[in-house]
Amino acid sequence: MDRVIAVFGSSAAQPDSGEWAEAEALGARLAGAGCGVVTGGYGGVMEAVSRGANLAGGRVIGVTAPDLFPARPGANAYVNDDRPTVTLAERIGTLIGLASGVIVLPGSIGTAAELVVAWNLNHVSRYNGGERIPTVAVGAGWREMWELLTGGIGASGEDVHVVPSAPEAVDWMLEQLEIR
Repeated sequence: MDRVIAVFGSSAAQPDSGEWAEAEALGARLAGAGCGVVTGGYGGVMEAVSRGANLAGGRVIGVTAPDLFPARPGANAYVNDDRPTVTLAERIGTLIGLASGVIVLPGSIGTAAELVVAWNLNHVSRYNGGERIPTVAVGAGWREMWELLTGGIGASGEDVHVVPSAPEAVDWMLEQLEIR
């Protein structure tokens, strides 16, 4: 396995929610395709993705930030490779730096920051000859943000793909990475 997919999403998702179930299935499907996952390593969507991938036999990397989140007890139980960082910028940079692709599930401001960093890195790569990282965002909220950023400030829509569902995000990602 040489492909690791960063998955970002809400830390507030609960185990009995549809959001959790969708994230867990996404993690399992990525692991089943031979991909590892990297998440922020804590609860919510991060734990659900980690659980799905771990139980399917996949590699699970958690990029935690103990000094930033002292109330969080540490990486979730499904992480088998914890990579602590010090700053938020270091955390996001490590998450994206380890990834062959990025999937962004619904979330809040932290998830939006992760998406924007991936988007901006793709933007910069287009101009400096670097390689863009496949990035896909899931849901109507990210579609609205995509429309605002591409229409309002001229960001390129080619740098982030938006789909309605997590299964479609996995399909798109695996196609981009040519994994069947």
